[in-house]
Amino acid sequence: MADTTGSSAAGNCLEKLKSYVKTQKGFILAAEILISFIIIICYAASLYGGYSAVAICEMVFAMAFFGIFMMELDKQFLLVNWVWSDLFRAGIGAILYIITSLICVIGGAGDGARIAGGVFGLIAGLLFAYDAYTIFLQIKSTRQHTAASTNDGV
Repeated sequence: MADTTGSSAAGNCLEKLKSYVKTQKGFILAAEILISFIIIICYAASLYGGYSAVAICEMVFAMAFFGIFMMELDKQFLLVNWVWSDLFRAGIGAILYIITSLICVIGGAGDGARIAGGVFGLIAGLLFAYDAYTIFLQIKSTRQHTAASTNDGV
């Protein structure tokens, strides 16, 4: 018979998922994944599907970082500086979303799905920029705490 009193690995992962989405970083990453998926759908319905490459890449990167931070793998794999990697991911995502979305909104006359994808892309660009800003504030606060210690021993 199976032991039903212990927690299963799937239940533990689901609990981690629920608790991580309730944090600010988890909510932002989940919103990035969701809006990227919406943009992929809009661009897939458009006549020009090539703009979906940015949304696909950013959704995959956001999912990867969501999984890494949710499972707390960033505390186990110290070879990579996860905070700086996340800052570059969010910053580059904001820039790429804003550029491609402006191109789609400006040149999308007659293609409603392309314009809708561009508008959602502008919202995603702002969301990614906000994520980069919060990460920057986190880096700045940790740098101030570590830089304050001086060794005045004689």
